Amino acid sequence: MQKYHDEEWGLPVHDDKKHFEFLVLEAAQAGLNWLIVLKKRENYKKAFANYDLNKISKLNKKDIEKMMNNPGIIRNRLKIESAISNVIPFKKVQKEFGSFDKYLWGFVNNKPITNKFSSIKELPAKTELSDKVSNDLKKRGFKFVGSTVIYAHLQAVGIVNDHLTNCFRHKEVQ
Repeated sequence: MQKYHDEEWGLPVHDDKKHFEFLVLEAAQAGLNWLIVLKKRENYKKAFANYDLNKISKLNKKDIEKMMNNPGIIRNRLKIESAISNVIPFKKVQKEFGSFDKYLWGFVNNKPITNKFSSIKELPAKTELSDKVSNDLKKRGFKFVGSTVIYAHLQAVGIVNDHLTNCFRHKEVQ
């Protein structure tokens, strides 16, 4: 967890493959502890073909059953199927905006939101921004992209800087 926090969480991401990975992982985490997902991260990378959208789009019922029997990932059929089905709207967004990254960062005019929380207790589970992004993604056909999942995504990819004010990363990612 510490390594993830110190080296990755909240750093601005501008890579569509990484965005898709985080969408898969954050949806997998829904209702669970992030540490559980982090421990399974490499298994997800293997199960989801290193997040190659073309390969994921070709996964079939047999592949899903294989994933359902894979203890290296969270074996929730809805989460697995939504990750696979999200490839189609993800590609549509890429085509429409040039990249998923441009689409997502467009919600904040390419400028991260820097919060000034001093306690973990202050961190919200969702915001108006995550509601707006979540609703737009759902309209575009994405699944398992509720506001809480999307807020976690916005935090992870640096669109929202929720490092606490006493954290060394707070100023670094501004």
